[in-house]
Amino acid sequence: MRGRDPDSGEFLSPSRSEQRRAALDVLELGGKLAALSDAQLSKLPIPESLMPHIIETRRITSHIAHKRQLQFLAKQMRREDEETLDAIRDALDEKGEAARKEVAAMHRVEAWRERLLDDGDDALAAFIDEYPSADRQHLRQLVRNAAEEKKRNKPPRAFREIFQVVRDAMQDSGGADDADDAAIDEQE
Repeated sequence: MRGRDPDSGEFLSPSRSEQRRAALDVLELGGKLAALSDAQLSKLPIPESLMPHIIETRRITSHIAHKRQLQFLAKQMRREDEETLDAIRDALDEKGEAARKEVAAMHRVEAWRERLLDDGDDALAAFIDEYPSADRQHLRQLVRNAAEEKKRNKPPRAFREIFQVVRDAMQDSGGADDADDAAIDEQE
């Protein structure tokens, strides 16, 4: 029974519905943790006491046994401080942000590739101005090869290689990407 404070009339503890919502939230968090890879888990602030339970949950593949193990993982997680669980949630949200930035960077690379293929030397000059670490001759040759491949209906090997070269050049410069990320953040 929850009980009420005799002086103020307020409830002394959360309702059963609130407790159930909190438990289901932790169960969902446990499911997300069990779905992550080892590399992703290592980047999260997960207490050492929870790691064996997460690994065991990932190991079990039988549906009912996995569900039961996931519930046990959630029980162990509920024993942790709320600050610990909030830190894990925040780190997972950053992963969402990182994935969004990664997709935006990929779209920028694709836009440059299309621009290089459509505009030719003008786009190449603009790209070299913005990313001086790129190899002008190699890019020009790849653009010519991609056009030839398209004309002859050959597999798009040079088309794919342009993407890789542009992505590497953009990663090497780094500073322009940070400015693009700031512009994306301002739009939201």
